[in-house]
Amino acid sequence: MAKLVTIFGGSGFVGRHIARRLAKDGWRVRVAVRKPNLAMHVKPYGVVGQVEPVFCNIRDDASVREVLTGADAVVNCVGVLVESGKNSFGAVQAEGPGRIARIAAEMGISRMVQISAIGADADSASEYARSKAAGEAAVLEALPGAMILRPSVIFGPGDSFFNRFADMAKFGPVLPITGADTKFQPVYVDDVAAAAELYLLGKAEGGVYELGGPEVKTFRELMRDMLAVIRKRRAVMSLPGFAARGMAWSFDMLQKASGGLFVNHMLTRDQLKNLARDNVVSEGAKGFADLGLAPAAMGAVLPGYLWRFRTDGQYAILKDAADDLKA
Repeated sequence: MAKLVTIFGGSGFVGRHIARRLAKDGWRVRVAVRKPNLAMHVKPYGVVGQVEPVFCNIRDDASVREVLTGADAVVNCVGVLVESGKNSFGAVQAEGPGRIARIAAEMGISRMVQISAIGADADSASEYARSKAAGEAAVLEALPGAMILRPSVIFGPGDSFFNRFADMAKFGPVLPITGADTKFQPVYVDDVAAAAELYLLGKAEGGVYELGGPEVKTFRELMRDMLAVIRKRRAVMSLPGFAARGMAWSFDMLQKASGGLFVNHMLTRDQLKNLARDNVVSEGAKGFADLGLAPAAMGAVLPGYLWRFRTDGQYAILKDAADDLKA
């Protein structure tokens, strides 16, 4: 019988790429999510019945145990950028991975991939980064042979990075950002999925891997690259520190005052702390080279999904061709 993998958060940005790859490899894929009815888009990744969304709450032992029953391997892609209600950094990114790993070990499952993030650090000023580090430690305590993947900012169709700022660029002549000089090493989402796949197929060792693409650029440079792809002229404006802190505080207070009706997806105080540190692969860290993978460059991927933000959309290339003929 084909092997079974349970992917927590398998309908999300990274999870669905891992699910697709493993389905092509012949695995049965159980996609564990809070709202299975909103995860039906994963079913066509395999033949009928091969990829199935199921309900799970990673804050509950019984729920986690149920979706791990019969599994040969597990992947955890669940994470939050903003705390909301019971989904705090601690509950989701520290306790959640620890619970999954502990129960997996009890059930005899030895292979687990934990999607973490570059910057995970128990001593960080950011609660997000501390919770990521705590989650890693809990996973490795229960399953020492697990694979921990720490990607830099992830890009690809459906990402929440380039798509978000490209959408912002539709309004006005200025694109405001904060942390303009912070360095990033963007990594293609399917390359992250490929790293997880290698380990689950037994072709790579466990351990901590930091994943970054072939280019290191500042936030400002990334925004200029994005604007060039969507062909819009905008001034990239770096917000002064006091202004960014004021905005983040205001948005955080609005979320608190609204009782959670408003969730601050704009800018949080914790995100400002993360932006104070470069988001690049550490010197000496294991990465793509150790896995025998060559990560894709942004220039080969961004035009394939950011074209919709161009004024002429998918017809921009045809217009360019027509202009060339006139010339």
